[in-house]
Amino acid sequence: QIPYFLVLPKAENDLPMDGSTPTLLYGYGGFQISLGPQYIPSQGLTWLERGGAYVEANIRGGGEFGPSWHQAGLKSKKNKSYEDFIAVAEDLIASGLCQPSTLGIRGGSNGGLLVGNMLTMRPDLFGAIHCAVPLLDMKRYHTLLAGASWMAEYGDPSTDDWKEFLNRYSPYHNIDPQATYPPILITTSTRDDRVHPGHARKMVQKMNDLGEGKWPVYYYENIEGGHGGAADPKQSAFMTSLAWDFLWNTLSKKESV
Repeated sequence: QIPYFLVLPKAENDLPMDGSTPTLLYGYGGFQISLGPQYIPSQGLTWLERGGAYVEANIRGGGEFGPSWHQAGLKSKKNKSYEDFIAVAEDLIASGLCQPSTLGIRGGSNGGLLVGNMLTMRPDLFGAIHCAVPLLDMKRYHTLLAGASWMAEYGDPSTDDWKEFLNRYSPYHNIDPQATYPPILITTSTRDDRVHPGHARKMVQKMNDLGEGKWPVYYYENIEGGHGGAADPKQSAFMTSLAWDFLWNTLSKKESV
């Protein structure tokens, strides 16, 4: 069983369980980082007060249950992180809270890799995606900036790791020209000194080339800031508003079935 935290704008008994509630699912699942209950002012103002539901998934690869939980989502077992995230999404839909068209996802850095894989693995499950400062090209990630220091987490693409498992969760290499993808906003920073902005740039270019304009792909690159994507509070507020508004405007326009 994969636990998750669900924050609702009002009592569950007052919510229409017809799949119409815009729901935002967030995950990370890596580097033994734990997600838990916390107060995020922007989340309350831009999401909950509008009537949306917010979810954080405690998927394998994180540190919520100690080192073994982290190790269960490493290298060749990284797919477990993605299977867990999909399971949480399916449970939210089965509960009646949301449906694919009203379920959005968001993740950054390793979480950007997570939602990038959701795009290529289960595009039918989500209505909108925000992919921030992401890793997306897992064949070359180790040659860019700090990438080589993450091989203990992901594996070494210059060895058999690439053909044995890494190729399966490299979103850049798994874009399907025949697929139908949900709207996606990809954001990055020109001066990101951890995850090279080339990951985001290449993904957007390839989606535009292969999709020939049929996929709604949006891109914003802030020329300042580091891995956090912003250099000062004003830029941070803008980037936050950009993401939340994209997600809300996309998901709240969907009709329930």
